[in-house]
Order: sequence, then C-alpha cells, then structure tokens
Amino acid sequence: MELTTIWFLLVAVLFTGYFILEGFDFGVGMLLPVLGRDDRERRVMINTIGPVWDGNEVWLITAGGAMFAAFPEWYATLFSGFYLPLLLILLALIARGVAFEYRHKRPEASWKRRWDAAIFFGSLVPAVLWGVAFANILRGVPLDVDHEYVGGLLNLLNPYALLGGATTAALFLTHGAVFIALKTVGDIRDRAAALAVRLGVAAAVLAVAFLSWTLTIRSSAAAVVLAVGAALALLGGLAAAAVRREGWAFTGTAVAIALAVATLFAALFPNVLPSTLDPAGTLTATNAASTPYTLTIMTWVAVFFTPIVLAYQGWTYWVFRKRIGVAHIPQH
Repeated sequence: MELTTIWFLLVAVLFTGYFILEGFDFGVGMLLPVLGRDDRERRVMINTIGPVWDGNEVWLITAGGAMFAAFPEWYATLFSGFYLPLLLILLALIARGVAFEYRHKRPEASWKRRWDAAIFFGSLVPAVLWGVAFANILRGVPLDVDHEYVGGLLNLLNPYALLGGATTAALFLTHGAVFIALKTVGDIRDRAAALAVRLGVAAAVLAVAFLSWTLTIRSSAAAVVLAVGAALALLGGLAAAAVRREGWAFTGTAVAIALAVATLFAALFPNVLPSTLDPAGTLTATNAASTPYTLTIMTWVAVFFTPIVLAYQGWTYWVFRKRIGVAHIPQH
C-alpha cells in the first residue's frame, strides 16, 4: 500500500475518532437546556464530559496537523476556501471551552445562564458546520486548475451540504443523549434514555437521506457496504436504548458515526477535494501529498506515538467510568 493511501486512511481514522468522541460532548452541550431542569442537573451533565472534552479535541488538532504535513495542498486549499465556516467553528470551540472553565466562578443565576448559552451554541455551531464542511468536501467545490477555491460562501450553503449539517447535528444529539443515559443515575438518566430514542428516529431518517444522496454523487462498493452498516448500527443502538441497555446503545451510535464517516471517505477516495469546474483542478491523494521522505518519517513517528496516546486516553475514560447524579453535586 502506498504511503499516500496510508495517510489518507490515517486522516480518515483521526476524523472518525474526533466525531465519535467530540460528537457525544457536542450532544451533551446541545442538550444542556433541554435535559437540565435546574442548576444541579446541568452541573451533572457538564461533569459527565468534564474530564474528557478537552482530550477529545486533541483528535481534531492531530487530524489538522496530519493534513498539513501529509497533504499540504489539501490543507491549504481547504482552509482558505472554507475560511469562514472553519473560523466560526474555531470561535465556537473557544467560547465553549471558556464557558466550561468560567461557569462556576460566580454563583449568580444570570452569570451561569450566559455561560450555559455559550456551551449550547458552542456545541451547536460545530455540530452543524462540520456536516456542512464534509458534505462540500465530498460533493466538490469550484477549484481552478491551480487548485485555488474560486467560489463564495453561498457555494458552500447548498441543499446537500445543509442536509449534511442537519444530519451530523441530529446524530450528535442522539449520541449525547445516549451518553448522558450511560453516565448518570436518577431522573436525568430516565429522561435522557427516552429522549435518545426520539432523537434517534429523526437522526436515522436524516442519515438515510444524506447517505443515499451521497451515494448518488460519488460511490464505491466499499461506500455502499459502509453506509448499510451505519444504518444497521444506528438501528441497533436505538433498539438497545429502548430497552435501557445504555452500554450497547452507546456502542451502536458510536459505530454508526464511525461507519458514516468511513462512508464519506470511501466515496471520496482517491480524491481529497474534487473540483466542480474542471477535473484538472481536482486534488487527489497523490497530487496533494508531501514528498515520500516526509511521509516516511511521519509514518514512523505515528507508529511509535499513536499507541501511547490511545492508551492514555483509554485510561482516562476508565478512571472516570462511573455514573454520577444530583446526589454527587453539593448545593450552593
């Protein structure tokens, strides 16, 4: 297997890990005003992701770094053409991170409401815009023969991309509701479990529509198999959620997200950013890649460090595996 193919797969794996892990804490953030009926319940929800949310964002940083080093042409064109959506995602993530840290600094209800709003919108905006961005990557954007983006913002807000944004938001909401049910006890757990099933039905409809549309734009045998697997995993997760098997439900939604992302990358390959103007402007895994020497060094670094990072993050989740509830939150 060529190094360019290996690094395309590694970038796909990094984004898959990011969407699975950050997906549930985006979902928790979006559900904060829905499931949290008072301050203590909202603190329970925040505490379910408190030890892990910042570690989850490392997957995005690593994915961006891998794109920059392995596929500099892809990185440069993507980050210049998608500048405004990516800037909005960055600002939302900054506001969300600050909110997690500052929410508890003062006791006033108005202070906490403002930071809760920052958590909500800081979760909603990336959840939608990542779907819009990846839908456009797969659909293709106007690139000239020099691989320069020559479109505007409205080119990115096409119906297919907007459906992609709605799909990722719905999937993350479902994933987050299942995670809350998995990590909490008491009334909040019951409400989260019931909501997960209702959200999951909407997410399943949107996901089937989006993946079906995707396969009419670009497709491969692998993409079709992965899309079917994503649908089955989501249905399995919803069935498990309905009978209150939260561990299996979370596994189902995680696998569904993983296979959905894999479907997009499988349909995209060997391209990394198709051009809707001229095939000569399309970026592929070959013409967007770094030199073989660079890819070789990166491969050895990844082989050494990746298991260490995975082991550390797995240990973090194991340490903070227990459920929490309102009884664990002291009253102020």
